[in-house]
Amino acid sequence: MAVAAARYRLDVHADAAAFRAMLLADVRAGLTGRPRSLPPKYFYDAAGSRLFERITELPEYYLARAEEALLERVAPEVVRRVAPQEIVELGPGSCRKVRRLLDALDGPRDLRYVPLDIDPQALGRAARALIRDYPGVRIHGVVGDFERHLGELPPRSGRRLALFLGSTIGDFDPSARQALLAQLGRGLGADGRLLLGVDLVKSRRVLEQAYNDAAGVTAAFNRNILKVVNRAVDGNFRPAAYRHHACYAAEASRIEMHLIPVAPQRVELRGLDLVLDLAEGDGIWTESSYKFTRDSTAAMLADAGLALEEWYTDAARRFGLVLARPASPR
Repeated sequence: MAVAAARYRLDVHADAAAFRAMLLADVRAGLTGRPRSLPPKYFYDAAGSRLFERITELPEYYLARAEEALLERVAPEVVRRVAPQEIVELGPGSCRKVRRLLDALDGPRDLRYVPLDIDPQALGRAARALIRDYPGVRIHGVVGDFERHLGELPPRSGRRLALFLGSTIGDFDPSARQALLAQLGRGLGADGRLLLGVDLVKSRRVLEQAYNDAAGVTAAFNRNILKVVNRAVDGNFRPAAYRHHACYAAEASRIEMHLIPVAPQRVELRGLDLVLDLAEGDGIWTESSYKFTRDSTAAMLADAGLALEEWYTDAARRFGLVLARPASPR
């Protein structure tokens, strides 16, 4: 236990009270705005996380399988090229993906792993498992929201490889992702690299099937966010009275996910002292999931001061992993 404790540190920048305050502010701003919206990060309570795990196993949802197979294939090359002395990962969840890179290291190595995630319990469980399975790894966990707490990452301890996987970058609108990638890039150092996961533009049929599965799991996942809001603000949303709607907007290269009331509704959010009158069809926008090409990915990186160094895709060109470096100063 003493050895494990010496190899594990946890910095907390978002406790339960801070998370609640953030959620309340986001819910008020989103549901009183036009169009009405809720941030997708609130999908992932315990029930939402279980539903998402089911989604990753669905035949229609290719993303997780494509990325995992691709990461397994390219991890040895990425590790060889970067020779990281530390790995930073945003939103690692169970920290399963970083294992692909740790397994690709050439023998035991003294390496620091810095996961940044919002759930201290999940982070603790994952850290204990990594310490057990990888004797050369030290872990400096950071509990926070990477939109707000990226600046709380510890200073670099050596050549840094940052991981932002799972196509999570696609959840951000262009200005937000530019700001996030620029801040992440500034923390890399001149010899650091970023490994970024991007879902790729493909046929409307394949994209829309991935978000409208026949079993209705994605619909349940989408409606679950209303249960999260109800608990947080003493609300009376009736999730079953909302229709799940996901469609591909080709002009914006994104899947848009909404909850549409099937009849007029009055919603009371007592914790916010807020009453909403929703007309039939007055939707709540719950997620945008942007899709990319090589050219649009390179442009996104360039806007953030980064340069595309290597481009990897699966054989069907469904998903991409991008190795990026800080752009040379002009």
